[in-house]
Amino acid sequence: MLLKFLLCIVLSFNLLAKESLQKNYYIDTDEIKLSTIVANPKSDVLFFKFEKNRYTKRVKSKDLIRLLKSHGYNNFNSKNRYIKFIKKSPINLSKLEDEVRNLYKNKYKNINIKKISIEPRGYIKTIPQSYHINIQQKSHLSNYGTLYIKTPQRKKIFFDYYIDADVNVFLSRKNIKKDTELSMMNTLKKTILLDKFRAMPLQDIRRGTIQAKHHIKQNSVITLRDIEPLNIIKRDSSVNVNLSSRGISITFIAKALQDGKLNDIITIQKNDGKRLKARVVGKNRVEIR
Repeated sequence: MLLKFLLCIVLSFNLLAKESLQKNYYIDTDEIKLSTIVANPKSDVLFFKFEKNRYTKRVKSKDLIRLLKSHGYNNFNSKNRYIKFIKKSPINLSKLEDEVRNLYKNKYKNINIKKISIEPRGYIKTIPQSYHINIQQKSHLSNYGTLYIKTPQRKKIFFDYYIDADVNVFLSRKNIKKDTELSMMNTLKKTILLDKFRAMPLQDIRRGTIQAKHHIKQNSVITLRDIEPLNIIKRDSSVNVNLSSRGISITFIAKALQDGKLNDIITIQKNDGKRLKARVVGKNRVEIR
């Protein structure tokens, strides 16, 4: 048993020590070297060269791993079948970076952007002076995406981008039932690495404004899909009714037959059993006009 335990520990350390190869490597020269993959190697070695008039080279990951092992680097693995080396285009992408930065800053109330990387899908030597930038819808929900520029001649040039950033989100402290008011008592504000969200994360919680739209599991990132305006009138509760007609205003108490949010039209019941339609105007207050 002890031997098995020790073997498990050794295997675990070996797995943790493994370093994954990137799917794409962007380089400035025509030569693909050991230093392209390994930072500050003891001695650099030439692996490949781009062929004439070619700006990409695709290599099987198993062949690259074997090559690295032959030079003493045994800690690499890969999640991809092929590794692609791409020569960087000598173009200024600052305008595109600003566009991506502004998109995320406008969407997230508090975001810490550390780095933005943008690369064209193919090698290009120049970029048009005049163009329109288009970014895919809902790109802000992920840390990577696609954009394109459209020239006056209607030509489209596509780019892939990646953003390294931290954002603030709200997590559910516990399981939250449907129609439960959200507050700092059942949620936790936390800073996490922007990865990929199914919907826009909730940015702020104000007391007495929102409730769970459905059941929310513990430790879930709360998104705009998970919330709705708070019911400020509960079914079977007593409500103050203001009836205005022809300059005359009458106030009385009635029973709410439905839950209601601000400006909802709900059914109420008077003490004599008569049912009326009324608009929700405040906490336990409705009006009839």
